[in-house]
Amino acid sequence: MPVGGYVAIAFVIVILLILSSCIKIVPQAQAYVVERLGAYQGTWSVGIHFKVPFIDKVAKKVLLKEQVVDFAPQPVITKDNVTMRIDTVVFFQITDSKLYAYGVEHPIMAIENLTATTLRNIIGDLELDQTLTSREIINTKMRVSLDQATDPWGIKVNRVELKNIIPPAAIQDAMEKQMKAERERREAILKAEGEKKSTILVAEGKKESAILEAEAEKEAAILRAEAKKEATIREAEGQAEAILAVQKANAEGIRMVNEASPSSAVIQLKSLEAFAKAADGRATKIIIPSEIQGLAGLTKSLAEVGAKEL
Repeated sequence: MPVGGYVAIAFVIVILLILSSCIKIVPQAQAYVVERLGAYQGTWSVGIHFKVPFIDKVAKKVLLKEQVVDFAPQPVITKDNVTMRIDTVVFFQITDSKLYAYGVEHPIMAIENLTATTLRNIIGDLELDQTLTSREIINTKMRVSLDQATDPWGIKVNRVELKNIIPPAAIQDAMEKQMKAERERREAILKAEGEKKSTILVAEGKKESAILEAEAEKEAAILRAEAKKEATIREAEGQAEAILAVQKANAEGIRMVNEASPSSAVIQLKSLEAFAKAADGRATKIIIPSEIQGLAGLTKSLAEVGAKEL
C-alpha cells in the first residue's frame, strides 16, 4: 500500500476520534459545566450532548447527589475557658453547577474552614455544661450559618451534626466522678424509698390483719349471742309446752273426775292422798281438816278388819 493510503487511513481515524470526543453523555445525578474558548457556555443536564471540537470543553463535572463530609476534630474554647475538641459531619448538596464551578476554589476545603470558624464562634458563647447539653441548638445554628455562607457557591447545607465532643482528660475524670456520685445518690434515694414503702406495707398489713381479727371476733360474738338466744327461746318454749301439757293433763283428769261423779268418800280419800304426797315424808307437822280426819279413821278401821280376816 502506498504511503498516501496510510496517511488517509490515519486521517480518517483521527477524524473519528475527534468526532467521538465531541459526543458526551451526561449520567443521572450529574451535570457538566461547558466552556467555549475559556468562557462559560452552559450546563449540560442528563442526556446526550455535542460540543464543537477544539472550541468547547467540559470544564467541570458536578455531582448533584447529597454528599457527606466528615471533618477532623477541631479545637474550640468554651465561654468558661475549657478547651475541647469537636468533630462535625456536614450534609450538603450542589444546587447550582455554575456557581459551584466558579464560586470558590476548593469548595470542600472552604466548607471545612467555614465550619471550624462557625463552630468556634458558637461554642465561644456557651459554657461547658451548655455545650454538652445543647447539641441540637448548636447543630441548628451551624446549619443556618453555613447555608447562608455557601449560597454564593451554589451549595445548600441540609444538615450539620456534632459527631463527637471530646473534653480534656481532667474534665472527663471530674464528669465521671460527678456521674458516679449522682448514681450513688439516686441509688440511696431509691433504697430509702423502697424501705419506706416496705415499712408502710408491713404496717398496713398488720392494721388490716387486726381489723379482720376484730371483725371476726365481733361476728363470732354475734353468732354466739344469737345461738344462746335461740337456745333460751327453745328452752322457754319447751318449758311452756311442758307446763301446757301438765295443765292439759290436770284439766283432763278433772274432766274425767267430773264425768265419773265420785262420791264424797272418794273425794275425801283423794284429798288424803294429796296430803300424803304433799308431806312426802319430809314434813314434821301436817294439819288435816276434820272431814278428812274422820275419813282417815274409817280407812284405818277398814284396813285393820281386812288384816284380821287374812
